[in-house]
Amino acid sequence: MQKIRKYFKLFFKISNFTIIILYLYPGSILGWIVYGSLKSQPQLTRDFFSISSNHFYTFLILSLFAIISYSNISKKLNYIFLYLLFISVSLELTHLVIPNRSFQYEDLIGNMSGVIISYILIKFYEFIRR
Repeated sequence: MQKIRKYFKLFFKISNFTIIILYLYPGSILGWIVYGSLKSQPQLTRDFFSISSNHFYTFLILSLFAIISYSNISKKLNYIFLYLLFISVSLELTHLVIPNRSFQYEDLIGNMSGVIISYILIKFYEFIRR
């Protein structure tokens, strides 16, 4: 199990770094790769309840990597979730000043929802395990 956590920590750190780069780049790197346009954004699924599904999935997966990576250290896990909430808000706020990017409440809610849902899932799992 320790070896698996080591790999998940690596995936978490790489994913975290990649998300920061994707958020701070003035344009859509993924849109450029998929469509050949920095202005287009690939959409995985339709948005739901006025929440950006792409942002929700991104932060849900990032948070789950963090949960698996640090699940053996419960005190550190709380700091990880605070970090994830902080970065989910601050990265979206940077879109107010980055050219070719736009701040959207739907994206912000998607970011925060992904983190919060993963936190609820882990707490529910811990409750059932007891």
